[in-house]
Amino acid sequence: RAFDRMLQFQPALKRAVTLLQIAVPSRAKIDAYRQLQEELAALVGDINGRHSEVDWVPIRYLNKGFSQAKLAGLYRTARVGLVTPLNDGMNLVAKEYVAAQNPLDPGVLVLSKFAGAARQLDSALLVNPHDIDAVARAISNGLGMPNEERRERWGAMMETLQSSSLKVWMNDFVSALTACPRMSRFGLAPDLSVEPPPRRRAELAAIQNR
Repeated sequence: RAFDRMLQFQPALKRAVTLLQIAVPSRAKIDAYRQLQEELAALVGDINGRHSEVDWVPIRYLNKGFSQAKLAGLYRTARVGLVTPLNDGMNLVAKEYVAAQNPLDPGVLVLSKFAGAARQLDSALLVNPHDIDAVARAISNGLGMPNEERRERWGAMMETLQSSSLKVWMNDFVSALTACPRMSRFGLAPDLSVEPPPRRRAELAAIQNR
């Protein structure tokens, strides 16, 4: 809807930009997911029907999965990465988009402020996904952003990603658990300060070495 709104208010962008929507099939047996997939396909058809030209289609809708290598190539090619969940946890897609960029000519991440990743990737263009006009403006701003600003924003986010390794995340998570009260409705929680058994120590060492 935000992409549609942008084309309505900035018709000069027609033919100059295409939205690649990758919708990997998921939880096909759940009615709510099937309904969402049908609504998305109908919306894409409506937008394409109103804006398409004989030699240009505004939205390319791909309802299938891709290999990690191919996704990285698509992320690197995209001038703007649009990650706008209404409510989400960490969201690895946003981080993968940042990591895949060309340092000399990076794209711009437009990210929902309701995604957990927004707390780390605060140099992205953060948006309220419920505000269609604001998201449309962010896409437009990303498309027209000068290289210097794009590189500055990308550099800050990439530095965050490089300093937030799996080992750092694991240690922070365990520290947070340790700081919690040990009582639960199931009784005493396990004491995380106790040395784990040999097998568990080997598993933790393997994780730390990744």
